[in-house]
Amino acid sequence: MPRTADHEQRRRQIALAVCALVSEQGIDAVTVARTAAAAGISVGLVQHYFRTKDDMLLHAFAHVSASIRGRVDARIRAGTEHRRPIARILAEAMAEFLPLDETRRTEFRVATAFAGRALDAPALAEVDVATARALRADIAQAVHNGKECGEVEPGLDPVPAAVRLAAVTEGLGMQVYRDPEVLNGVPTADLAASVIDAELAAVFTGECRQYLDR
Repeated sequence: MPRTADHEQRRRQIALAVCALVSEQGIDAVTVARTAAAAGISVGLVQHYFRTKDDMLLHAFAHVSASIRGRVDARIRAGTEHRRPIARILAEAMAEFLPLDETRRTEFRVATAFAGRALDAPALAEVDVATARALRADIAQAVHNGKECGEVEPGLDPVPAAVRLAAVTEGLGMQVYRDPEVLNGVPTADLAASVIDAELAAVFTGECRQYLDR
């Protein structure tokens, strides 16, 4: 009997093939046959794991989400280890959602394709909504933590702040995708960082006190 690790490797292989197809040719290029060819496996093996295009797209989206989550978690760990303010850690986390390099550009294309497909597919829409809510919840928690350490005013409501920052991240991602090199004469990565910093400065207006007594 194949080991669980073998199944996970096959599923990852298929997810990477779907991501490559979406990135290079768009969502319409994703079929079972093309995915099998891109993954270097048989059509029957792809169908063993995924019955439909939506099943494959959902798995690819989950793969992308997990990759982003892994990098964000690494940013948080490194930020905590180096005693960085919450606003700085959040700025680095938000940047992981922007298509600023080839990996993140592919992830952005897959996530955007998934969101478009979800408009007409209720099962995918549930995942899309849950993912967006999770992002807002994570940002709201960061804002709440900022209140506890002195970076955020005690009276500020974390939820509207999280909606605003999530909206900025999503909209900025599209702006970066359209102009990946230069925007208005400024390198896109620099301009994106300045936008994020400006938005965070409106929320995180105080000084971090969490490491003062350590």
